[in-house]
Amino acid sequence: MISKQARQDAQLLWDFQLMKHEPRPCSVAIGLGSHDLGVADTTADLYHRGFAPLIVFTGATSRTTRDRMPRGEAEHYRERALELGVPASAILVEPQARNTGENIRFSRALLAEQGIDVSSVLLVSKPYEERRAYATTRRIWPEVEIVSASTSMSFGDYVESIGDARLVVDMLVGAQQRLLVYPAEGFMIRMEVPAAVAAAYERLCAAGFTSRLVRAAIERPAG
Repeated sequence: MISKQARQDAQLLWDFQLMKHEPRPCSVAIGLGSHDLGVADTTADLYHRGFAPLIVFTGATSRTTRDRMPRGEAEHYRERALELGVPASAILVEPQARNTGENIRFSRALLAEQGIDVSSVLLVSKPYEERRAYATTRRIWPEVEIVSASTSMSFGDYVESIGDARLVVDMLVGAQQRLLVYPAEGFMIRMEVPAAVAAAYERLCAAGFTSRLVRAAIERPAG
């Protein structure tokens, strides 16, 4: 269980992370690997709805996924998409990336190796990482148009689907921290953070939702 205040603060972070882009046709959909198979479901749905002719699933494993996705996040995503009727010919797998920056760099390289011209990317992530994924891709691949997408669901429904409220809030706090500290490291573009969102983030950190923070950055200024 988490407190009422923590839930309200987490809702603020959740709402801020959503880019609220309308889906539109893109050169390729890139599904960012994670513990959440919903990313694969949403990517497959967007493919079937004609928003991208090709999918790249990207991701190795992490401490969160090594047990539940032993063959790698991208491979498990591919298997899920095949179950959902996406043809194998429409899926590329990038199995090495271990962070968002590598997701984008390695996917870009794979598409170049395949001779695929990319002018726009339908970037599919978990709902609470839309903004982080967008900011990272803008830094690494600035020449393409980026359309952010994720599973359409409320914060409460997402928590229920994952079954672990604290994990979701920890992830939200970690995503928010990266928006604050990573621009100074050159990992993503800087995006303005409203004061209410910054205050909610600080309260959640003080309340102990810190397991997904980048420890080396905790004592550094945001830049």
